[in-house]
Amino acid sequence: MTRKKVKLAFIANDSSSKATYKKRKKGLMKKVNELSTLCGINACAIIYSPYDSNPEVWPSNSGVQRIISEFRTLPEMDQNKKMVDQETFLRQRIAKASDNLKKQRKDNLEMEMTEVMFQCLIGNMGMFNLNIMDLNDLGYLIDQCLKDVNRRIEILGNSRMELGESSNNVAAEAIQTLPIIHGSARVSRVDVHITF
Repeated sequence: MTRKKVKLAFIANDSSSKATYKKRKKGLMKKVNELSTLCGINACAIIYSPYDSNPEVWPSNSGVQRIISEFRTLPEMDQNKKMVDQETFLRQRIAKASDNLKKQRKDNLEMEMTEVMFQCLIGNMGMFNLNIMDLNDLGYLIDQCLKDVNRRIEILGNSRMELGESSNNVAAEAIQTLPIIHGSARVSRVDVHITF
């Protein structure tokens, strides 16, 4: 059975809060110990709470004092380099989530416009209600696809030229497979035969 996700909010009930504190404190100390052992790093933990008269420390008072002394000997710039408070941490998370959202929206729009483009190629124009922004996006996508096709034709032509084939034959083969776009925005495929 999967564990229910805990809502991250202050626990007003004192007995529940104390039970959660004891359980989470034990887990936190275990994680610090694991991190130190697995990665071979210096780590310590100091926890103050209203439930204990003295602060909880890991690994020991002398170990914590040694690590804090090492930290304080660092230049101030190095001390603060990766230090964040709750607000800064949340701002960083929000910024990262916003970037991911923008990227996802861009990817979704590109997939949507690609689908529209392919539907237009087979003549299904009426099923889309496109505004001017959508048409601009579609035009941009078509331009990018045409550039990609032309680049591939050029690469194919260069590789065949190196093999000794005539560039005229390469051009004829490339033209035969290109879609032709008419003013009505309907697209059809035509066969072209070129003789030289």
